[in-house]
Amino acid sequence: MKDLAMVHQKKVLVLGLAKSGFTAARLLHKMGAFVTVNDAKPFEENPEARELLNLGVTVICGRHPEDLLEEGFELLVKNPGIPYSNPLIRTAKEKGIPVWTEIELAYKISEAPFIGITGSNGKTTTTTLLFHMLNQDGKSPLVAGNIGTVASGVAEHAKADNVIVTELSSFQLKGTETFRPKIAIVTNLYEAHLDYHETLEDYEASKMKLTQNQTSDDYFIYNADQPHLAAYAAKCKARLVPFTLKGKKEDSISADDEFIYWQGEELIERSKILLGGQHNLENILAATAAAFLWGGTEETIIRVLTSFTGVKHRSQFIVNWKGRKFYNDSKATNALATKSALEAFPGNIVLLAGGLERNHSIEELRPYMNRVKALVTFGETSNRFEQFALDCGVDVVEKVSDMLGAVEKAVSHSNDGDTILLSPACASWDQYESFEIRGDAFIEAVRTVTGADD
Repeated sequence: MKDLAMVHQKKVLVLGLAKSGFTAARLLHKMGAFVTVNDAKPFEENPEARELLNLGVTVICGRHPEDLLEEGFELLVKNPGIPYSNPLIRTAKEKGIPVWTEIELAYKISEAPFIGITGSNGKTTTTTLLFHMLNQDGKSPLVAGNIGTVASGVAEHAKADNVIVTELSSFQLKGTETFRPKIAIVTNLYEAHLDYHETLEDYEASKMKLTQNQTSDDYFIYNADQPHLAAYAAKCKARLVPFTLKGKKEDSISADDEFIYWQGEELIERSKILLGGQHNLENILAATAAAFLWGGTEETIIRVLTSFTGVKHRSQFIVNWKGRKFYNDSKATNALATKSALEAFPGNIVLLAGGLERNHSIEELRPYMNRVKALVTFGETSNRFEQFALDCGVDVVEKVSDMLGAVEKAVSHSNDGDTILLSPACASWDQYESFEIRGDAFIEAVRTVTGADD
């Protein structure tokens, strides 16, 4: 870990705890800063705050004092989820106090270079896929960021021969100043998080901070099929590596209906790739390009593409049994996520859907219900899903009470070549404590019904 001399004997405020705030506060204290932590959760309910207090950190819990910044802080490190409209953040900006997220701290202390991955969709899958490619090729990758592992905690122990593959949200990137990944990836950009950013321009600008400090020694991998993203790329100083789904390109990574191409040469037949769905093809292209740029071998990349089944509960491939492919998309807890899943597969889908009744609309599924040959529905929304599917012209609708029954019915209405897809479009809490438990129940039911080990 590099020593961060700029914080020695300096007063630093860490606003908001959770995992990232706790890790940042601990590190800053370790590097000799005078750290104060301010968190809204009451002290007696805050084990992180109690642990930091035992280390000698000043802790203020249960409120955000309006006069807190009058204590002469020279740096503020905030939890990414705290919006910039927060009065303390606004005041810090007015006073000229730097406001970071812990990603900036991670970059400043890391001996290892970074590969940064962002986008509206596909970040986790791209990050995980790239990690597996580099790991199997002996490149000593570490994984960090929005994927669940605090980047500054990873950077604390990283060595120069590591590379930190980092999933980054717009919330995290907005609080960076000098962060410069050797490879930056933007999978796509769609309108999102406007409750936080307030404008689309601010959201996109926050995402593009990923590449703002790159130079001609770095690479920027981006979705060339999105004109507005290509326009951002044109302003970038890094070497550009576009990816496209619109046919073979000689100078980039690309795909058509049959193959993936690397610099115009056939790399792999798409039919041999286990990770399903058109949306995942973008993630595959981005991860593959980054793996090649980091020195990955074609043999390893192909081996991963023919074995990687996806991030658990996110269009996760389970098994191909008697020509039927089973996918676990239990993370789809709203209609938009299920729409994306239905859009990803060409048709002949047996859909398993239903769950907690929150009176949300499922109308956005209608244009894709012609891909559904049968619906198996369960949970509090089962009656509503049944009526909706029949209204959409789905011929076969079954209502069941549990996941084993759902898989049994799905198999009974399927044929060779069909996709059996759990994509509930609802939260799980009417029957399961979490979408993870629901997804695990689906996997277990698939194994029971098919006799498959995986």
